[in-house]
Amino acid sequence: MAKATARHILVETEEVCEDLKNSIAGGKDFAEVAAEFSSCPSGKNGGDLGEFAPGMMVKEFDDVVFSAELNTVEGPVKTQFGYHLIEVTSRED
Repeated sequence: MAKATARHILVETEEVCEDLKNSIAGGKDFAEVAAEFSSCPSGKNGGDLGEFAPGMMVKEFDDVVFSAELNTVEGPVKTQFGYHLIEVTSRED
């Protein structure tokens, strides 16, 4: 069965999401940015969501996690919760 591990940053606006993505691309640490800016409780753990299978997250999130390249920052990804930056850290198909 497919499974993945990922971390994410959740914010309210697409603009903030883009700004944070640019900060990470410029060398800021993903986990530190997550801890400071993410509105998800996972932010305290650097945005780490642990391991999950398809269907455990909302569709828009799953679509990225189970197709994106590993260790690249994807987003903004809009869901019912807000805007996400997502980094897939491992995946088994």
